[in-house]
Amino acid sequence: MSANRELFDHVMVPNYSPSAVIPVRGKGSRVWDQNNNELIDFAGGIAVSCLGHCHPTLVNALKEQGEKIWHLSNVMTNEPALRLAKKLVDNTFAEKVYFANSGAESNEAALKLARRWALDNYGEQKSQIIAFKQGFHGRTFFTVTVGGQAAYSDGFGPKPGDVVHAEYNDLDSLKALISDNTCAVVMEPLQGEGGIVSPTDEFAKGVRELCDQHNALLIYDEVQTGVGRTGELYAYMGLGVTPDILTTAKALGGGFPIGAMLTTTDIAKHLKIGTHGSTYGGNPLACAVAEAAFDTVNDESVLQGVKHREQLLKSGLEKINEKYQVFSQIRGKGLLIGAVLNDNYQGRAKEFLNAAMVQGLMSLVAGANIIRFTPSLVIPEEDIAEGLARFERAVATIVNG
Repeated sequence: MSANRELFDHVMVPNYSPSAVIPVRGKGSRVWDQNNNELIDFAGGIAVSCLGHCHPTLVNALKEQGEKIWHLSNVMTNEPALRLAKKLVDNTFAEKVYFANSGAESNEAALKLARRWALDNYGEQKSQIIAFKQGFHGRTFFTVTVGGQAAYSDGFGPKPGDVVHAEYNDLDSLKALISDNTCAVVMEPLQGEGGIVSPTDEFAKGVRELCDQHNALLIYDEVQTGVGRTGELYAYMGLGVTPDILTTAKALGGGFPIGAMLTTTDIAKHLKIGTHGSTYGGNPLACAVAEAAFDTVNDESVLQGVKHREQLLKSGLEKINEKYQVFSQIRGKGLLIGAVLNDNYQGRAKEFLNAAMVQGLMSLVAGANIIRFTPSLVIPEEDIAEGLARFERAVATIVNG
């Protein structure tokens, strides 16, 4: 049997429902499928492929490391992991790094660290974790419980306890829940899966102040916003708020699986030897590719380019909307952009995604009412223009029936 969509149904667990299109080759922000049809990529593997497909710097890093050493257990360290950790520390608030394989694992480590920090410093009663409704923090049972979407965590038996949810962008909602028994508040500095919702400055700063008042740690989940996605290296830098723990993954490896948790020395010391671990965390191949991706993105011209591309994409979407009247709002920051469907098109985001695919454009959704765009941070301007033209044709097919 050939490797087609039908084979998926025969051999794969049915928790996904992938497109019939199977990409086999990519270069930059363009992808070709099994039939050599060309697609423009405005999805980026859900904010992962920050430098597009087969970026030569990343390919070279993978090839070079692939000829050296692939894997070591954490009984030993390795040079790529040490170099990457040093760069993360040198370019952020953090003093210590823990490597994992994904955003969920990075968040799992952050939550376990927060609980252990609180237990060691204050006692067992300080265990409450506050997160926000419509938040998303991964699919392990702990992280999906902390995530504020019950549909993802229901149906698997008893959930981890002492986890509550406040309303995003509502300080009064947080004030009603937080106390001296709160060990951590977990938030995305821009909600991704929950609808591309930016925090107000007042909210971001108010959350930090409430954490300080109650001796609670502030954890920023920057799995989707990190490594240049918002036009800053990390989104916290644009908010004027410094978290105690930060998690990063997705774009960190530019497509190679890797995640990391960043924190201070004083907090990190509570993950003593044996308290947590990961077989593949700090893998030399992953860290070598991530170092190359990090070096490429952590450049002022690239980060400024993200802000320029944001304006091109937003203005293009606004022009489409002036013509077809399908969106109530274009929102987001950097190249994490959401087009919110208006009342006439509620619940139809997937239809727009499918129509775009027919026109040769890869896009995403964030719920039933928002089309999400997370292209490469270095997508050529001509690819933005062509992608928008294809999206406009997709919109036209839906509006005109």
